[in-house]
Amino acid sequence: MNANGLESLPAHELHERAVRYAVRHGDLGFLWELLKVIPAAEAASGHETDADLTKVSALLADAIAAGEGELGEALRPVYLSYLREHPDA
Repeated sequence: MNANGLESLPAHELHERAVRYAVRHGDLGFLWELLKVIPAAEAASGHETDADLTKVSALLADAIAAGEGELGEALRPVYLSYLREHPDA
């Protein structure tokens, strides 16, 4: 999909495509980066987070929902960048 097509997709679709591609190709680097940027994206989207970064289960739950609502919109640049690097995603 071309860059213009990606721009028009909703955040949850960008999330699904990026995460699905990363999982399918074993791209643990992207998944780890996603987990690291979620707390900042939550803060930028106005969510108060009291999750301790050492709580893996909280981070994984956040990662699963990271394509929804304001958090998804805050992470939109991350997904777009990754999908542009992997046009076959």
